[in-house]
Amino acid sequence: MAKGDDALARKRNRVRRKRLRSSENAVSARVAAIIANKRRRKSGKRRGCEGMCFSLPTPDDPFNERHGKKRKGEEEPTDDTEDAAATTGAKDNNPLKKKDGSNKKQPPAKAGAKAKSKAIRERATEAEEGRVDFDRPSKFLVVCLNAIRDAVAPEDGGRSSIHGAGDWGVELWRSCSAPAPSYVLDTSGATATMEQTAWLVSTACDIVARKERLGMVVSCPFLLYLVPSQEKAAQVRSICKPLKSLGIHSVSLHPGASIEHQIAGLKTCEPEFLIATPERLLELVLLKAIDISSVSMMVIDGLKCFLDLNVSDKIFSIRDAISSNPQITIFTGPSDKNVATMAKNLLRGRITKLSINDSVSSRSAFVTQHVHFCTSEDLKTSKVKEILEQILQSHAKKSSKVLLVAATNKNAQQLSSSLKRGNCTVTDDSHGNSFTICSSVGLMNVHVKDRENLAMTDVEEFETVLVVDLPPSVDEYKEILTGVARHTIGGEVHSIFCNTDAPVAKPLAELLANCSQEVPEFLKKLESS
Repeated sequence: MAKGDDALARKRNRVRRKRLRSSENAVSARVAAIIANKRRRKSGKRRGCEGMCFSLPTPDDPFNERHGKKRKGEEEPTDDTEDAAATTGAKDNNPLKKKDGSNKKQPPAKAGAKAKSKAIRERATEAEEGRVDFDRPSKFLVVCLNAIRDAVAPEDGGRSSIHGAGDWGVELWRSCSAPAPSYVLDTSGATATMEQTAWLVSTACDIVARKERLGMVVSCPFLLYLVPSQEKAAQVRSICKPLKSLGIHSVSLHPGASIEHQIAGLKTCEPEFLIATPERLLELVLLKAIDISSVSMMVIDGLKCFLDLNVSDKIFSIRDAISSNPQITIFTGPSDKNVATMAKNLLRGRITKLSINDSVSSRSAFVTQHVHFCTSEDLKTSKVKEILEQILQSHAKKSSKVLLVAATNKNAQQLSSSLKRGNCTVTDDSHGNSFTICSSVGLMNVHVKDRENLAMTDVEEFETVLVVDLPPSVDEYKEILTGVARHTIGGEVHSIFCNTDAPVAKPLAELLANCSQEVPEFLKKLESS
């Protein structure tokens, strides 16, 4: 007789129960609990608490990797944030959002508070990301340098040493990327080298990338690179061309191409970098083919060349067309007073002098040297007073800051006492080596230091230095000369020469000649004798 369906079902259940009992006995209690939990989940039977034993993804944790747990140090929403969220909920027509924001049954208010606190955290994170570590370049700047190096290496046979100019490049990057950028005056040569141009455009790329990362609007063109000739424009354009793959576009404007072609090209793109000669750029600006009012960085490559071409008025017209206050970098060699005057008119603020080479003439550019003769050591104090009066007269209606360098600490103390007795002074420190001379002409802040403590003094902050006692070696004098007035265009170094300084007469005269300075007659006589 055939068995019915109920009998077959009982038999199958009996076999299944036997198999389950044997499998559960074969595993540990933990594994058996997991198997049972899985079986209940598949059958849809859960205990009341199991429905709340999981967390949903949130905007802070979209992949639910933290499983609802907060990070260490994560702040709770502030009272202002909760009040703002409650106000937002009260403005909504939904009656559930009008209740107290602390009620756990109201996810909209909670979500609004969390979203606002998240926005606050993101702004703080972005602010921290915006803080630049001025000790080293960013990774993106290195990527830009490598792209230029790889593109230029086949052309020059691998002779390029872009990373070899790292010290100069880091100083340039630090000056341009600072929260308050400073002007840069490079006195290495007449025009910028390929390595200097590579570091400059890479620094501009890094600034653009950082501003875009912070959500700031970057004006186009961002960098205006003025060149004196078409050949120089082609050279700079070839350096900027490898940056196109990184999202930085550059355009070259020069008289070698028709102005109609350049106008048509400017209509189809908005370049970040603009390389131009002054004449052609002004023509396009007058035709309203391009707007340079929002330029953030400006480079003048070869200031002496522009003066020789009689286009200095065009340089000032371009500067006046820029409504913002751009960071300006000027490349020029040690030149005459006309170049210094033009540079002062362009760079009206704090500057940083740079030089890629270590020559004394380059590092001491625009610093005037004066050598004064004194017959004996006893008359040095009166000679110092005479020189200080001359400095006050030349800096009329302006407070000057002067550093006096003596041989020893004892000499520095004696010199300070003598100067304070002979002038109306106000002491600025407890040791009496820093004081202010009050005169009808103006004020003079005088700091007296000895050579041993000179290393702890910021010589670069002084525009005028008076070396009362010449060091026995000209190398020490060179250190003072190359360190003075690093943040102003012009500077002065005065020195007092006595008969006891005769051994350094010849090297001192040679140094003055190499720096294109006037050599006094008494030095020429001592040099020839």
